[in-house]
Amino acid sequence: MIRGIERRRIFRDVKDRESFLERLGDLLLETKTACYAWALLPNHAHLLLRTGEVPIATVMRRLLTGYVVTFNRRHRRHGHLFQNRYKSVVCQEERYFKELVRYLHLNPLRARIVTDLATLNSYPYCGHSAVMGKKKRAWQDADYVLYSFGATIRSGRRQYLAFVEAGVEQGRREDLTGGGLIRSLGGWRVVERLRLRRRDHRKSDERILGDSEFVDSILTQAQEKITHQSELRRRGYDLDRVAERVSEICAIDRQEIFAGSRREQRVQAKSLFCFWAVRELGVSLTDLARRLGMSPAGVGYAVQRGEVMARERGYQLTP
Repeated sequence: MIRGIERRRIFRDVKDRESFLERLGDLLLETKTACYAWALLPNHAHLLLRTGEVPIATVMRRLLTGYVVTFNRRHRRHGHLFQNRYKSVVCQEERYFKELVRYLHLNPLRARIVTDLATLNSYPYCGHSAVMGKKKRAWQDADYVLYSFGATIRSGRRQYLAFVEAGVEQGRREDLTGGGLIRSLGGWRVVERLRLRRRDHRKSDERILGDSEFVDSILTQAQEKITHQSELRRRGYDLDRVAERVSEICAIDRQEIFAGSRREQRVQAKSLFCFWAVRELGVSLTDLARRLGMSPAGVGYAVQRGEVMARERGYQLTP
């Protein structure tokens, strides 16, 4: 979910919407990220995605950064467009998939952008029209949605439409927005400290939508990641230690990793360094960008290159 700063419009006209959708479509296809439902409203947007080959955080950063640059240039403005970071919620598919598809797709009707369901069926700025077969979106997996409702496309579409129609009178669903824990507490590390200190598993969470078992499994995964990062730091792994390891693997002087050269060997070394710094140590893109004299987006691209490089060549941070 992304919102305009101070509730301002993030889409002023058709060109803005088409620009956003073109960028979104290209990114989803490139990263093999599945999209099942979406809706664009004047000052916010909703997306229901499944992570592909690239983390959702990277997809969203590239999407929003690129869109802001285009939007600001086109409307001759400067500064922030979106309200803080986008809001993301991990969802339990078995329990919430159909409900979320319906809820997201009814947004234009609830906001009175369209007057009725018949108009929504062909409204171009909501994924409902693609599921109904009225609009073609190569990047939207409408078939996955339809097969979750019926054994064939035809029966699935009939049952999907009946399901959406039944939800028109429901209005805003507080139960589909998460529990509000993580963001108020200040992030995963704060939650982890509370769990260790109070043995509190926190079955409700703003970033997780699911039953208690699902919420606990997601928090456990987060705990394992934090524990791994803490263990690396306990063993003395910091950015300097990572640079030493990269220098050893790439047979390059450590200082060259931080140089601005585009020479292939330096680019590879910097990419591997960024990958391990972000994914293994948990260094933020912003902090790493400041250290390297790069943009956060540039660091994000380097992380992707480094991940591919490490996977294909079998490189490990800890020898």
